[in-house]
Amino acid sequence: MLSSPARHNRSIDWVTVLLYFILVGAGWSCIYAASYSPDMAANPLVSLGTDQLMGFNWFKQLIWIGTAALLIIVLLVVDYKAFDTLAYGLYGGMILLLVFTMFVARPIAGSRSWLELGPVRLQPAEFAKFTTALAASRFMAGINLRYQNWRDQLVLAGITLLPPLLIVASNESGQALVFAALLLAYFREGMSPLILLLMAAAGAILLLALLVPKLWLVGVFTLVLIVVVAVNRRILRHHFPLAIGVWVVVIGMVIGVDFFYNKVLQPHQRQRIEVLLNPSADPLGKGWNVTQSKIAIGSGGALGKGFLQGTQTKFDFVPEQSTDFIFCTVGEEFGWAGSITVIGLYLILLWRILHVAERQKSVFGRTYGYCVASILFFHITVNMGMTMGLAPVVGIPLPFFSYGGSSLWSFTILLFSLLAIDAHRKQDLVR
Repeated sequence: MLSSPARHNRSIDWVTVLLYFILVGAGWSCIYAASYSPDMAANPLVSLGTDQLMGFNWFKQLIWIGTAALLIIVLLVVDYKAFDTLAYGLYGGMILLLVFTMFVARPIAGSRSWLELGPVRLQPAEFAKFTTALAASRFMAGINLRYQNWRDQLVLAGITLLPPLLIVASNESGQALVFAALLLAYFREGMSPLILLLMAAAGAILLLALLVPKLWLVGVFTLVLIVVVAVNRRILRHHFPLAIGVWVVVIGMVIGVDFFYNKVLQPHQRQRIEVLLNPSADPLGKGWNVTQSKIAIGSGGALGKGFLQGTQTKFDFVPEQSTDFIFCTVGEEFGWAGSITVIGLYLILLWRILHVAERQKSVFGRTYGYCVASILFFHITVNMGMTMGLAPVVGIPLPFFSYGGSSLWSFTILLFSLLAIDAHRKQDLVR
């Protein structure tokens, strides 16, 4: 069912649209710069044939950008109520697709997460973020949803956790981590901050268990329990079973971290954690990627070496320079000034998305807007963090910058679905 774009084109948030195209254009320029060679023809689009051009990421990205533009048109003319009405159906279809991918996809770098359709490869995990955000938003917009009701919380947890569990089963842990960002949107809609604190505490305990001797940690947590009970006798009288339960869970995490680290994580995933904890331990081996990434960014100085003048990325010192490490090209060729400009554009985009979310009349629209902002925020911070050695290298793209059709399409669908809903914000959604 189509809506009438003529009536609502003035309601489209053109500031956000402009930011999108600026970021996509800047990203394409960096992809071109990362694959540029002085031996390249002056005008490759004219002098090279299609078969030759298809060997360049920058040319293939042009095709993805063109198809993304068509997606934008479709998203803006489709009836805005479809996003709410079809939320559960799209989510269910994506779950089936993830299961299908797990069994039929050809292993690539140990991961079964890519579907090959002739010359085109698509990663369903990228699009699962969109369908999960839709389904969670519709559920939270339900009339009977009560955040104090544990059944509602379990259903929401199931909606959120099922896709990343399937993604992890396909050995694609990086994309699975992104779903944790949705907790930020849930917090905005009334989820208890205690859940966020518990997750942060769990992460800190697991990190400590990797760095500190286990027996020492067990002793410290046991001593903490004894001191807390001794100081507050009310806990001993009324909440002692709960306190013991928490202690058992914490000790279980401390003791079980070795099993998870050695038996569950893949060798390359363990290497990423080791590099994060001690990046200088093996700079020519496991730490090569991050070491070269930081050299590339630092070598740009204040204003950079100039467009197409980078050396670290040109001569393949930096791995995956068109995808996971595309931000290195920004730092090397445009320096701190260019890096700060890109970060500033992302901050403006995130602020704009939150502004759009807050002006929605429906809970569904507002929640979905916060889901979009949370997913983009996670991608931006983790991707930039891993290029600077501040986060583990988990292989997630930089929105609108990194090469890849699946990532560009998924981010485009996320953003313009929100803008399509926002364009009709003066009308009531179903929920």
